[in-house]
Amino acid sequence: MTTIVPTSEEDPFLAVVQFTSQLAWADAGPEAAEPEISRLCREAEESIVAGKWLELASLMVTSAELVSSKMSEKDLECTYTIICSLVKNSNSPEDVLEMVKAISSKVVQQPNDKASLRLKILFNLYNLLDHPYARFQVYMKSLTLAVEGKVTEYVVPSFKKIDNFLKEWNVDTKDQRELFLAIANVLRENKSLVNESLKFLTKYLATFSNEDAQVLGEAKEEAVRAVIEFVKASSIFQCDLLDLPAVAQLEKDTKYAPVYQLLKIFLTQRLNAYSEFKAANSECLQSYGLVDEDCVTKMRLLSLVDLASDESGKIPYTSIKDTLQVKEEEVELWIVKAITAKLIDCKMDQMNQVVIVRQVLSIETFLLIDIRCSEREFGSKQWQSLRTKLATWRDNIGNVISTIESNKVTEEGSQSSSSAAAIQGLSVR
Repeated sequence: MTTIVPTSEEDPFLAVVQFTSQLAWADAGPEAAEPEISRLCREAEESIVAGKWLELASLMVTSAELVSSKMSEKDLECTYTIICSLVKNSNSPEDVLEMVKAISSKVVQQPNDKASLRLKILFNLYNLLDHPYARFQVYMKSLTLAVEGKVTEYVVPSFKKIDNFLKEWNVDTKDQRELFLAIANVLRENKSLVNESLKFLTKYLATFSNEDAQVLGEAKEEAVRAVIEFVKASSIFQCDLLDLPAVAQLEKDTKYAPVYQLLKIFLTQRLNAYSEFKAANSECLQSYGLVDEDCVTKMRLLSLVDLASDESGKIPYTSIKDTLQVKEEEVELWIVKAITAKLIDCKMDQMNQVVIVRQVLSIETFLLIDIRCSEREFGSKQWQSLRTKLATWRDNIGNVISTIESNKVTEEGSQSSSSAAAIQGLSVR
């Protein structure tokens, strides 16, 4: 928490105005400088006396930014610490919000000048605020500064707390949309965070679910971006994009229909479908920077997942060879790749040349819900399958309970018979 500690009787606000104005007019000579410095100090003093904190904030932050490049980091931080403290002087939430907008907008104007310090200034301003929406505004500016100033590493850790922040800020759908897109843009700067970037981009697109066609149109470019990011990502094999209205609209768009078709292939079809698509849309793939070799690799793994989802639980080597379009000696290599990527859990029967998709059982053999492989998408078909498996699990548990109760009754009956026989034998003796 930022704390302002006065160190002299001089008004800190006037001291900042005088300091920045002197720097601004340092090269103009005394005759030109002194009247201007006096004028600025007089305006600042009048604002203080009248309690016009918003006007004072605008004056101070404008003066500070004019000479920020001439200041040392220490001076700039001290200057902005005093400027930011103005938000504590106003009792009007509206004025506080306007002050925050004025200050934060100026702080991010020069992202290449002391970017990490400017980010620290915004964090200090955030901590001074009690106004939830004002905090949201400062956070959004910090994301903009992080990207433009190339200091994204300082804001990424905060993304883990976004759900808590959203509860605190209580912002509407439009603001959430803006937030999710900004976070996705921050994460896109780091190639190792592509999974998280796609996650927030999907959240952004999901906010358009109840919008009309005109508003949906605003999301087209980002919907295309999400599809391409998914296709390019070598470690992402599942996504929820296909059923989102913001993405579904691409199917009927002349320009972007091939992109939607490509997504559908990667989520629901096999390698042969991709090969046909490539033959007809090679320019489309190139225009989005998609590398055919990488796409084929991913589609082979996804096709293997599709084969593994067959209820029989057994995949002949020949089926893998034909579906993945590989040589016979490469079949086991692709199986190992799928296992390594945690897409399937199986064992290879080399004698019979089949892959047995292993049934992962919970609670020994009683919970017969078999998790054989990853699902490429989770739509109504997958929900129905899960429902069937849960019903089977419920029936099996019921049978187990009945068996235990029956055995318990039998055991109690046996114990009663043994006790009676022992008493009778004792009487005879």
